[in-house]
Amino acid sequence: MLIGYQFNSYAEERNIIGIVPDAKYKKVHDIFSLQEIIANNQNRLAKRKVLSRFNTKNPRFDSCYQFYDFNLNQVSLLHFFNTISYGSIPWITTFETYLPRFTCLISYPHVRKLKSDFSALKTEAKIHKAFKALSGDACHRIIAMSDCNANMQRMLLKEFPEYQESIESKLIVMHPPQRLLYHKYKEKELNLDEKIKFIFVGSGFFRKGGQEIIETFKYLKDEFKYNFELTIVSSLSTDNYATKTTLADVERAKHLIQQNSEWINYFPRLPNQEVLELMKKSHIGLLPTYADTYGYSVLEFQAAGCPVITTNVRALTEINDNNVGWIIKIPKDSLGEAIYRTKVGRFVISKLIRKGVEQAIHEIFGDRKVILEKSNRSISRIIEHHSIEDYASRLKNIYLEAIRADKT
Repeated sequence: MLIGYQFNSYAEERNIIGIVPDAKYKKVHDIFSLQEIIANNQNRLAKRKVLSRFNTKNPRFDSCYQFYDFNLNQVSLLHFFNTISYGSIPWITTFETYLPRFTCLISYPHVRKLKSDFSALKTEAKIHKAFKALSGDACHRIIAMSDCNANMQRMLLKEFPEYQESIESKLIVMHPPQRLLYHKYKEKELNLDEKIKFIFVGSGFFRKGGQEIIETFKYLKDEFKYNFELTIVSSLSTDNYATKTTLADVERAKHLIQQNSEWINYFPRLPNQEVLELMKKSHIGLLPTYADTYGYSVLEFQAAGCPVITTNVRALTEINDNNVGWIIKIPKDSLGEAIYRTKVGRFVISKLIRKGVEQAIHEIFGDRKVILEKSNRSISRIIEHHSIEDYASRLKNIYLEAIRADKT
């Protein structure tokens, strides 16, 4: 069977491309992707800024998550990430927040400051068109990455009862697979009596709690003289989404890193394989984030035997808890997202992250054996819940079922 996929993004590499061993994969193109290529080339020639397809300010954002190829790609099945198709080739899609992934929907709760009232979207014609495609015979499965985003989709569908039953019958949850990096903590060959090594990975430094990490670690180093090392892999980009940081915040973070270079290792970016090697040489992972749809780095940390300090937003409570790591509780809305839309809300979150990180580190240095125990439990949960073999087997069955149904 030949499976069509849309982009070579990290998400598609994690969830789609090459996952089923005896399937072949082909990158596909359509009228919407052609429009994006033409627009980007025009912008480059005119020396205008080229916006990422992930940027909701991109006027073609919605087009990036729609697909119509006049059935010219000649594949057995299309497997998308966050995208819907209007064609007749059988298709499934894996998604992280809502389907359809349109600007009017992604930004709606943030703009309206509502919990889960999507009633004003009922007049959006493009939403109805998308739901008709999701309800149609060509769409066979919609795969939520977590229970959290499956519940978000159900909450949205309550406002559209004419499509609710049909779409919900196709909705399943499949957490991403994760390759195991260690089978036991002892394989790491890291001494618990010496320097404890922490690691943070993520381009969205401020959104993922990077500023709180650096400042809290500096306080703990100055006040308690803890013997630790912090590795940061991040571009330190500004965040206008959750933390509203500026270039001044970036410069402050860079200054703190340079001032404390005797215990902070900094890399602006690294290939994924090198990042995994750093994880394998570390004790503890860090993701005390304001906003993340899933948290792939948590799975990678756990697979490398690194228990993780995270917040409790979105899917994080499904992949981390105080048994395998450390959870920092911050205020959330009914969708599972942190309440960061006001300056007061961001202040509260920042304060709680600092407090939670500090408490976790005190616990670690109070009894270092907790690292060993949580490390082994982290590895066990990857084996139990994120097996590549189990995921591939389940996905293969979905592919075959969809292809057979299309032929009948």
